[in-house]
Amino acid sequence: MLTEKMVDALNSQINEEFYSAYLYMAMAEYYQDNKLPGFASWLRIQADEELGHGMKIISYLQDRNARAIFKAIAEPPREWKSPQAAVEEVLKHERHITSSINKLSDLAFEMKDHATRTFLDWYVKEQVEEEGNITTIIDQISMVAQMPSGLFMIDRELAKRAKH
Repeated sequence: MLTEKMVDALNSQINEEFYSAYLYMAMAEYYQDNKLPGFASWLRIQADEELGHGMKIISYLQDRNARAIFKAIAEPPREWKSPQAAVEEVLKHERHITSSINKLSDLAFEMKDHATRTFLDWYVKEQVEEEGNITTIIDQISMVAQMPSGLFMIDRELAKRAKH
Protein backbone atom coordinates (compact mmCIF):
# COMPACT_ATOMS: atom_id res chain seq x y z
CA MET A 1 0.00 0.00 0.00
CA LEU A 2 1.26 3.45 -0.87
CA THR A 3 1.57 6.02 1.89
CA GLU A 4 -0.26 9.31 1.56
CA LYS A 5 3.10 11.08 1.27
CA MET A 6 4.10 8.88 -1.69
CA VAL A 7 0.71 9.31 -3.37
CA ASP A 8 1.05 13.09 -3.02
CA ALA A 9 4.58 13.00 -4.44
CA LEU A 10 3.51 10.84 -7.40
CA ASN A 11 0.59 13.16 -8.08
CA SER A 12 2.97 16.10 -8.08
CA GLN A 13 5.11 14.27 -10.64
CA ILE A 14 2.05 13.75 -12.84
CA ASN A 15 1.63 17.52 -12.84
CA GLU A 16 5.32 17.95 -13.74
CA GLU A 17 4.97 15.55 -16.67
CA PHE A 18 1.79 17.20 -17.94
CA TYR A 19 3.37 20.66 -17.61
CA SER A 20 6.30 19.35 -19.67
CA ALA A 21 3.84 18.40 -22.42
CA TYR A 22 2.24 21.83 -22.18
CA LEU A 23 5.62 23.56 -22.35
CA TYR A 24 6.76 21.51 -25.34
CA MET A 25 3.52 22.19 -27.21
CA ALA A 26 4.06 25.93 -26.60
CA MET A 27 7.60 25.56 -27.92
CA ALA A 28 6.32 23.63 -30.95
CA GLU A 29 4.05 26.57 -31.74
CA TYR A 30 6.98 28.96 -31.34
CA TYR A 31 9.07 26.95 -33.80
CA GLN A 32 6.17 26.55 -36.22
CA ASP A 33 5.65 30.31 -36.14
CA ASN A 34 9.38 30.77 -36.79
CA LYS A 35 9.29 28.53 -39.88
CA LEU A 36 11.16 25.62 -38.30
CA PRO A 37 8.63 22.79 -38.72
CA GLY A 38 11.16 20.04 -37.93
CA PHE A 39 11.80 21.47 -34.46
CA ALA A 40 8.02 21.87 -34.05
CA SER A 41 7.40 18.25 -35.04
CA TRP A 42 10.15 17.01 -32.72
CA LEU A 43 8.63 18.92 -29.81
CA ARG A 44 5.09 17.71 -30.54
CA ILE A 45 6.38 14.14 -30.34
CA GLN A 46 8.24 15.08 -27.17
CA ALA A 47 4.99 16.46 -25.72
CA ASP A 48 3.22 13.19 -26.52
CA GLU A 49 5.96 11.30 -24.69
CA GLU A 50 5.56 13.52 -21.63
CA LEU A 51 1.82 12.85 -21.58
CA GLY A 52 2.65 9.15 -21.73
CA HIS A 53 4.99 9.53 -18.77
CA GLY A 54 2.20 11.09 -16.74
CA MET A 55 -0.27 8.41 -17.82
CA LYS A 56 2.18 5.72 -16.74
CA ILE A 57 2.23 7.19 -13.22
CA ILE A 58 -1.58 7.33 -13.21
CA SER A 59 -1.71 3.63 -14.13
CA TYR A 60 0.80 2.84 -11.38
CA LEU A 61 -1.33 4.68 -8.82
CA GLN A 62 -4.40 2.78 -9.97
CA ASP A 63 -2.53 -0.53 -9.79
CA ARG A 64 -1.62 0.33 -6.21
CA ASN A 65 -5.22 1.24 -5.29
CA ALA A 66 -4.48 4.96 -5.09
CA ARG A 67 -6.07 7.87 -6.88
CA ALA A 68 -4.56 10.34 -9.29
CA ILE A 69 -5.40 13.92 -8.37
CA PHE A 70 -5.13 16.51 -11.11
CA LYS A 71 -3.81 19.93 -10.21
CA ALA A 72 -3.78 23.13 -12.23
CA ILE A 73 -1.14 23.27 -14.93
CA ALA A 74 0.80 26.52 -15.11
CA GLU A 75 0.76 28.52 -18.32
CA PRO A 76 4.02 28.05 -20.22
CA PRO A 77 5.99 30.84 -21.89
CA ARG A 78 5.07 31.68 -25.49
CA GLU A 79 8.23 33.31 -26.76
CA TRP A 80 11.96 32.71 -26.54
CA LYS A 81 14.86 34.95 -27.47
CA SER A 82 15.96 32.64 -30.28
CA PRO A 83 15.56 29.07 -31.55
CA GLN A 84 18.75 28.15 -29.70
CA ALA A 85 17.46 29.73 -26.47
CA ALA A 86 14.30 27.63 -26.70
CA VAL A 87 16.30 24.41 -27.11
CA GLU A 88 18.49 25.40 -24.17
CA GLU A 89 15.28 25.87 -22.16
CA VAL A 90 14.34 22.27 -23.01
CA LEU A 91 17.61 21.07 -21.46
CA LYS A 92 17.08 23.24 -18.40
CA HIS A 93 13.57 21.85 -18.02
CA GLU A 94 14.72 18.24 -18.49
CA ARG A 95 17.31 18.78 -15.77
CA HIS A 96 14.51 20.03 -13.52
CA ILE A 97 12.51 16.88 -14.29
CA THR A 98 15.58 14.72 -13.61
CA SER A 99 15.92 16.39 -10.21
CA SER A 100 12.22 15.84 -9.51
CA ILE A 101 12.44 12.14 -10.44
CA ASN A 102 15.57 11.72 -8.33
CA LYS A 103 13.83 13.27 -5.30
CA LEU A 104 10.88 10.95 -5.84
CA SER A 105 13.22 7.95 -6.05
CA ASP A 106 15.01 9.13 -2.89
CA LEU A 107 11.66 9.37 -1.11
CA ALA A 108 10.72 5.84 -2.16
CA PHE A 109 14.10 4.62 -0.91
CA GLU A 110 13.69 6.46 2.43
CA MET A 111 10.22 5.02 2.88
CA LYS A 112 11.42 1.52 1.95
CA ASP A 113 8.80 1.49 -0.81
CA HIS A 114 10.65 -0.97 -3.03
CA ALA A 115 7.86 -1.31 -5.59
CA THR A 116 7.74 2.43 -6.24
CA ARG A 117 11.50 2.76 -6.28
CA THR A 118 11.71 -0.03 -8.86
CA PHE A 119 8.91 1.57 -10.88
CA LEU A 120 10.85 4.85 -10.89
CA ASP A 121 13.98 3.19 -12.30
CA TRP A 122 12.42 3.46 -15.76
CA TYR A 123 12.06 7.25 -15.29
CA VAL A 124 15.65 7.59 -14.08
CA LYS A 125 16.91 5.83 -17.23
CA GLU A 126 14.52 7.82 -19.43
CA GLN A 127 15.92 11.10 -18.09
CA VAL A 128 19.44 10.08 -19.06
CA GLU A 129 18.16 9.56 -22.62
CA GLU A 130 16.16 12.81 -22.61
CA GLU A 131 19.11 14.92 -21.48
CA GLY A 132 21.44 13.17 -23.91
CA ASN A 133 19.15 13.78 -26.89
CA ILE A 134 18.67 17.47 -26.22
CA THR A 135 22.37 17.98 -25.45
CA THR A 136 23.18 16.54 -28.88
CA ILE A 137 20.78 18.98 -30.54
CA ILE A 138 22.28 21.91 -28.62
CA ASP A 139 25.79 20.81 -29.62
CA GLN A 140 24.73 20.63 -33.27
CA ILE A 141 23.18 24.09 -33.13
CA SER A 142 26.39 25.44 -31.58
CA MET A 143 28.44 23.89 -34.39
CA VAL A 144 26.41 25.70 -37.05
CA ALA A 145 26.08 28.98 -35.15
CA GLN A 146 28.07 30.85 -37.80
CA MET A 147 26.08 29.23 -40.64
CA PRO A 148 22.38 30.06 -40.40
CA SER A 149 21.61 27.51 -43.12
CA GLY A 150 22.86 24.85 -40.70
CA LEU A 151 19.80 25.43 -38.53
CA PHE A 152 17.62 24.42 -41.48
CA MET A 153 19.65 21.23 -41.93
CA ILE A 154 19.08 20.35 -38.26
CA ASP A 155 15.40 21.22 -38.70
CA ARG A 156 15.13 18.71 -41.56
CA GLU A 157 16.82 16.03 -39.46
CA LEU A 158 14.47 16.62 -36.52
CA ALA A 159 11.48 16.34 -38.84
CA LYS A 160 12.45 12.70 -39.43
CA ARG A 161 11.79 11.73 -35.80
CA ALA A 162 9.04 9.15 -35.67
CA LYS A 163 6.61 8.56 -32.85
CA HIS A 164 7.39 5.57 -30.66
